[in-house]
Amino acid sequence: MRQTLFNWLGQELHGKRCLDLFAGTGALGFEAASRGAMQVVMVENNAMTQLNLQKNAEFLGAEQIEIQRNDALRFLAANTQLFDVIFLDPPFNQGWLEKLLPRLASCLAADGVIYVEAEKPVVAHSGWQVLKSGKAGNVQYHLLSLLK
Repeated sequence: MRQTLFNWLGQELHGKRCLDLFAGTGALGFEAASRGAMQVVMVENNAMTQLNLQKNAEFLGAEQIEIQRNDALRFLAANTQLFDVIFLDPPFNQGWLEKLLPRLASCLAADGVIYVEAEKPVVAHSGWQVLKSGKAGNVQYHLLSLLK
C-alpha cells in the first residue's frame, strides 16, 4: 500500500508539508521525510510510541520531523498550519473519519490531499472527493481532495 500511495503522490515530496495524524510506527511520516518533505508533523497519543518516534527521528537526524504527543481532535482544534499531504490511518471501527473529515478541510493547502486507510470504502463525504482508491486484504485505502 505504501508503494501505491507514493506512486499516487509522486516519488518526490520536496517542499511539501505533511501531517501524520495517527503516527503509530511513523512509517508514512518517515517515508515522506525521506522523499524530501520540508516538514512532517507526527501526532501520536500513546506516550511510549511517541517516545520511540522521537528516538527514531533523532537517530535518523530527521530535523524536518516534529513529533507531538496529542489526541487527533485536540491537535486539529489548536492547529493553524496548512498541510499539502495528510496521512490518516486511525483505529478502525471507532468512527474517526466522520469526526475528522469535517475538521481537516481547514488544515489542507489549496491543492492538498488526504491519504486515508479505513476498514470500509470511503464514500464521498460532504465537500470531499475520492481521487483514487484500492484494497489490500481487509484495508481500504483512498486519496481524497476537497471538491473544487
